[in-house]
Amino acid sequence: MDRFERQYILPGFGPASQQKLRKTSVLIIGAGGLGCPALLYLSAAGIGKIGIIDGDLVSLSNLNRQVLFGKEDLGKNKAESAAEIIQKKYDDIEVEAIPYFLTKENILGIIQNYDLILDGSDNFPTRYLVNDACLIAGKPLVFGAIYQHEGQVAIFNAKGRHSINYRDLYPIPPSAREVPNCNETGVLGVLPGIIGTWMAAECIKYLTGYGDSLEDKMLFYDLLNHNSYQVQLAKNPDREQNRPKNHSELQTMDYQDFCGLSAQTDWEVALSLLRNTNQSVLVDVRELGEQPELVDIDHIQIALADLPNSRSQLASFQNILLFCQSGSRSLKAVDMLKSQFPDKNIQSVEGGILRYLFD
Repeated sequence: MDRFERQYILPGFGPASQQKLRKTSVLIIGAGGLGCPALLYLSAAGIGKIGIIDGDLVSLSNLNRQVLFGKEDLGKNKAESAAEIIQKKYDDIEVEAIPYFLTKENILGIIQNYDLILDGSDNFPTRYLVNDACLIAGKPLVFGAIYQHEGQVAIFNAKGRHSINYRDLYPIPPSAREVPNCNETGVLGVLPGIIGTWMAAECIKYLTGYGDSLEDKMLFYDLLNHNSYQVQLAKNPDREQNRPKNHSELQTMDYQDFCGLSAQTDWEVALSLLRNTNQSVLVDVRELGEQPELVDIDHIQIALADLPNSRSQLASFQNILLFCQSGSRSLKAVDMLKSQFPDKNIQSVEGGILRYLFD
């Protein structure tokens, strides 16, 4: 008996489609809430080669939705841990772990080795980077995203530059201040499970020609009422604005700046400023009583809603460093304070208190 027997006997699929899967390769970007279920089902379906790229480590808060991992995986690299788990389950496929993050310097060399790219990332800079690189390399891209109780799935670049791509939807990126990730807004683990599984289904359908794919369409799903609908996507005349057209232009892109994230800093830089300059202040913009507390670094607390009235508290500082739970509200706070203090260095501390305490 073959482990693919139920796929062989499926009308319209059969051994021919199974052979196509065996000869193809898929790169999964991000072994997170979307990447984990996609990886489970693509490996079970018999994709010949699967790559997993992720530079992040497994943390306790991941476990409600990143279903490949358990407590025994805490602190491990996600790509390496996921690859090890899948390879133990299925020794008849090739699994490659790439234990670092995608960058504009490495992305083209990585994606050229795969037939299809699945983007399970959760931030705008990576989505634009992946989209642009796939256009340059001529790679089809399965896209998925979630926000609170809603999800989206689409296939971009299915027929090269004649097809719809991510920039047709968002030629100018929505600000990260406007669309926080699940670290800030929360998510039920079943939602990325559903969307990630649909992304795997679209990979299989695209690679085999089975059924109707979401090429140039987007599927929307609402977990609260199980409503779903499809929208036919159209080319956007502004899609080419700021898009790199080749390898050289890709290397000149600053995707963090393009997505409005240049106002961020990390905890190491922030703490150095606090130690070495007496004109620096650290501000918690969360509401009073939010947990966890920051107890070992001097700071002041001004809730986001109170910032417009905080000029007297902050006027004497040149470096204003803002943090919240995970970095979303503090980015909004940067915008609010920049209008009051255009000559000051105002930055959001990336990842918020969760990054400081648990990374």
